[in-house]
Amino acid sequence: MPRTRLLLVDDHQVVRAGLRMLLEAEPDVEIVGEVGSGEEAVHAVQVLQPDIVLMDVAMPGMGGIEATRRIKEADPNTAILALTMHEDEQYFFEMLNAGASGYVPKRAAPDDLVSAIRVISRGDIFLYPTLARVLVREYLQHADGERAASTPQLTAREIEVLTYIAEGFTNREIAEALCISVKTVDRHRENILEKLNLHSRVELVKYAIEKGLISVG
Repeated sequence: MPRTRLLLVDDHQVVRAGLRMLLEAEPDVEIVGEVGSGEEAVHAVQVLQPDIVLMDVAMPGMGGIEATRRIKEADPNTAILALTMHEDEQYFFEMLNAGASGYVPKRAAPDDLVSAIRVISRGDIFLYPTLARVLVREYLQHADGERAASTPQLTAREIEVLTYIAEGFTNREIAEALCISVKTVDRHRENILEKLNLHSRVELVKYAIEKGLISVG
């Protein structure tokens, strides 16, 4: 089983030690390094080339938001998972806008953190339920009126695929559920993105929630 290479970023050494102890017990996770600041994180990503950076948001000096932005600019393939005490909407949206693939509060259960890492390692996004509700509310308040007024026509199969995508299923899982090939799922996904003028999985999830295709717990 390929192991997900993980970089821990938190300004508290005790927190990093706890995360290391928790995650080293997972057979599919490899801790490749740990640092205590945003500046160190940017440098460490260049040297260690992790698959995922577990990023604290609020740190002295360069915070997690700016570090995330710089890491994604330098290497878009490096995924960022925010793990933070802050469940404030501003931090949440700024991290998403900076390029984070997920946002998990530190009060979350260890299993939720491990699940988030595995979801993100597949190239998907992870939305913790309480924060997903924030995303839904914000999106519904600021949804683009023109797009909402004229919804492009999706086929029944495209709606099925969109629903599975928004609920976090991988392309292979979708293919198995619908008894179609992975290539067909890829083609449906591209058609959906083009029809809806969307550019990322995050936007697909927002759209599916807005249209009532999925519910948020």
